[in-house]
Amino acid sequence: MRVVIAGGHGQIALKLEKLLSARGDQAVGIVRNPDHVADLEAAGAEAVVLDLEKSDVDAVAKVLDGADAAIFAAGAGPGSGTARKDTVDRAAAELFAAAAEQAGVRRHVQVGSMGADKWETADVSDDFRIYLKAKKAAEDDLRARDLEWTILRPGLLTDDEGTGEILIAESTGRGPIPRQDVAAILVALLDHPSTAGRVLEAISGDTAISQAFSAL
Repeated sequence: MRVVIAGGHGQIALKLEKLLSARGDQAVGIVRNPDHVADLEAAGAEAVVLDLEKSDVDAVAKVLDGADAAIFAAGAGPGSGTARKDTVDRAAAELFAAAAEQAGVRRHVQVGSMGADKWETADVSDDFRIYLKAKKAAEDDLRARDLEWTILRPGLLTDDEGTGEILIAESTGRGPIPRQDVAAILVALLDHPSTAGRVLEAISGDTAISQAFSAL
């Protein structure tokens, strides 16, 4: 399976690339900084240097051509400023989805955020509200497209070792989850196309990832 990942140098993406490579899949990570190429290659992935904030649909579709799946795992990150929360978390996600449509890559997984549905009333800082608004706009855009999409909203991300045990559902309530487990969930979503058309939340739990999808 050839999987193209937007935000290829992110913490979740690097773990995802290692998992895909280890099982024989071809991971392709899009990065904007050429200095990050070596990190992706060390994770077993192919790196494509392309700035999604300055690119167009044709250029991104060229990268996606021939892929079996696309995963949007990019994010402007904390301290990035208001403008980049829009250009990355919304606009880049929309561009990536449009390019997937153009390239005929139907399986599309997007990493969203808990609380996006209630961004207007959420008890959060103004900066985080802008982030949630951008994530919600990206989700709305994806849901309107003719793609086999799944949106994954992980809980509070941690750098703890993955446990391989989660709770995944349309609503889980708040809770933490290691980035390693989020990466493993993304792999599992690729293996479970029946999750297409669903928005799922995920936190740490007591069900093995391999079994959690059977319940879904």
